[in-house]
Amino acid sequence: MKIDIQRFSDRYLVRRVEKNDLSNVYALCSKNSLYYQYCPPTVTEQSIIDDMNALPPNKSLNDKYYLGYFDSDKLIAVMDFIMAYPDEKTAFIGFFMTDISVQNCGIGTRIIDDLCVYLKTLALSEVRLGWVKGNPQAEHFWHKNQFKETGISCDMENYTVIVAHRVL
Repeated sequence: MKIDIQRFSDRYLVRRVEKNDLSNVYALCSKNSLYYQYCPPTVTEQSIIDDMNALPPNKSLNDKYYLGYFDSDKLIAVMDFIMAYPDEKTAFIGFFMTDISVQNCGIGTRIIDDLCVYLKTLALSEVRLGWVKGNPQAEHFWHKNQFKETGISCDMENYTVIVAHRVL
């Protein structure tokens, strides 16, 4: 299925993150210290590169979009998005973070709402993601954005991930 990442947002420029964007992605992520308290280790440029290439089982880089959301030239959000995972009718957000300068302004919610509106036009039925159990900021944000726990959790080495979804 062909997707148009520019339609992920009606307000911001959305494009794939490239190697020359790494310092900006690192700056955005490193300011979000609460996230890394719950989901160690702390971000590095190498961990961003690793995330840009990480894939779930049976997926290829053709299905993965490591995206930057830009307001003019300013990077305001980063999203790791996998199309058709874990099944053909589901999209998966592997990572989503906004710059601290735009948090609590409704921008993250607008980005997620715009994404869901577009994905519905592609006849997808849901969006899945996970947050680290105990992270109050993440849990509050995703609940506010209509994501509900699926009852599935994944135990990682240093934390537990709560799997949630939003029906489109």
